[in-house]
Amino acid sequence: MSILIVDDDSGIRKVLELRLIAEGFAVIAAVDAKDAFGYLGMGTDGDKPTHPIDLILMDILMPDVRGIEACRQIKQYSELRDIPIILMTASSDTQHLEEAFNAGAIDYISKPFKKVELLARIRSALRLKSEIDKRKIHEQELTETTKKLQEANELLTKLSSIDALTDVYNRRYFDQALDREFQRAVRNNYPLSLIMIDVDGFKAYNDRYGHQCGDQCLKSISSALKSAINRSHDFVARYGGEEFAIILPDTSESGATRMAESLIDNVRGLDIEHESAPVGNRVTISLGSASCIPKLGATPPDLIARADKALYQSKTNGRNRNTSIFFE
Repeated sequence: MSILIVDDDSGIRKVLELRLIAEGFAVIAAVDAKDAFGYLGMGTDGDKPTHPIDLILMDILMPDVRGIEACRQIKQYSELRDIPIILMTASSDTQHLEEAFNAGAIDYISKPFKKVELLARIRSALRLKSEIDKRKIHEQELTETTKKLQEANELLTKLSSIDALTDVYNRRYFDQALDREFQRAVRNNYPLSLIMIDVDGFKAYNDRYGHQCGDQCLKSISSALKSAINRSHDFVARYGGEEFAIILPDTSESGATRMAESLIDNVRGLDIEHESAPVGNRVTISLGSASCIPKLGATPPDLIARADKALYQSKTNGRNRNTSIFFE
């Protein structure tokens, strides 16, 4: 354990230093408060002591900066706040003790020193410092454990919300999010749009190229869909099989139509071969977008049904296109 002695009296410093070293303590001696501040790292870029200090023994009456004021300044540093300070005082200085305790000192020792009392008070203060250090370590461990648990919970939440194959949101999260955005749109009286997406001729693609290629195709399409999203509150979900859905909060029919055109272009840009495609010989998508300003009494399934109807029209009209619907 390391003890910092602060006293302008060289004789007292020497006596204390010899006694404490004889008891096995590491001792650092400072001639005044400013000297002590240097050892403690005060006034430097960091608040950490230049030497590890476990206890400070400091005289109350010193030139320039009195011990009580020095104590008060030390306690202002977060890194030094837990270092116990014992003030040393002549018996005639007891009127200063209340002020000293208010400044942050935990104890005092009267001069001239009695060896038994001196060591008893020092060891008591060091036990307190040891308990404080253990508590801080325990609190840090608890904080780190809590952080790890929070990160694990966030990961579990994400894993439970993400489709493992395509790395977009899954159907379960889609249902929750659509309900949440629908209710928000009702409260705020703003438009909400939903785009339903189907990969054209995907069964034929699987039959022709195999399921592994089919999985890779879905991964590429999901990435292309995500790359079209440029707002944090818009998101893509895998609705099921080769079907995807995109929720667009605060988006009108025209905005949904522009988004649908971007989605078609992005998937077409993948240039994935599909010899059995119903349109051309490349993978394409058909879309149905539905937009509304939800009112009380309306439900999310209403919006899904309209988007599904629009999607069916896109398929009927030749695929590789979008059909949009706005309803009251």
